[in-house]
Amino acid sequence: MPRTAAEEERTAVAKAEPSGTAATHALRQHSPSRRHTLRYGVQAPLDVTVLRSGVPDSVPGRSLNLGAGGVAAVLAGEVQPGEVVGVEIWLPQSVTPLRARARVRHHDKLRCGMEFVGLSTMQQAAIRSFVQETKAETENDERAKLPSETIFSEESGPPSSKRPDRKRGRVWFYVLAFAAILSAILWWRWNRVWEDMESGLGKTESTIQPQAHVPAETMEKLVTHRVDPDYPAAARPAHLQGVIVLDVIVGRDGAVAQVRALNGPEVLAKSAIDALRWWRFEPYRVNGQPVAVETTVAVEFKP
Repeated sequence: MPRTAAEEERTAVAKAEPSGTAATHALRQHSPSRRHTLRYGVQAPLDVTVLRSGVPDSVPGRSLNLGAGGVAAVLAGEVQPGEVVGVEIWLPQSVTPLRARARVRHHDKLRCGMEFVGLSTMQQAAIRSFVQETKAETENDERAKLPSETIFSEESGPPSSKRPDRKRGRVWFYVLAFAAILSAILWWRWNRVWEDMESGLGKTESTIQPQAHVPAETMEKLVTHRVDPDYPAAARPAHLQGVIVLDVIVGRDGAVAQVRALNGPEVLAKSAIDALRWWRFEPYRVNGQPVAVETTVAVEFKP
């Protein structure tokens, strides 16, 4: 069937379309999208509950940043990417914890990133209200921004063989330099967070004053997470053994705020203190309100 003059003209134009234009369309279709999520620097105690083989396992930790989309934290145990866990965050100046379900997105050593699943509108409003009241600082998105590729028009023609090599080498230089700077920043932040967790206290926690002294037997019933101390290798040559008594201050959120040894060799006392920092208790309540309390914990060492 003979074609009309208009159809022949459109066919000729389609054949004459430069390859550079097609490449431009393909590049735009495959260019990556960027997702921006506000995160706020919030350090608060939290518990992550993982269900393994039908048995719930509670892992304590501390948040690094928090937003309506998820939370980044340093945990005392391991979780696997893809696991759906329960998160309980004790925000400062909050009587009840923020409870939500989250999916583990990544876990590297002690650091873990989790994305909230099914966070309600009321919970999102509670997070926004908290960051506004505490004036928490927003953490900027530090992802690399690579220079966009150059698209050549039909008039300019294809580039010479040397120019792409020069531009490619310059791009790689900027990428490597940025990666080195970003690695240094992340290492410095990770080291600072680890030192804070080793000390077991933030600046606000160091001034906690206990409102009651609770017997050891009573607090023993409120323990929700226990970490047994390791017998120090330095104590084996002398066959050191005995019971180390620790004076412990537990905050309103059930986390160990302060701990010090009352007796025993220093090498054993240090091991006991390191273990007690990870203990968690149910908040002790007076007239229905959680309060900070002081108690004692005895730890026995045998070679």
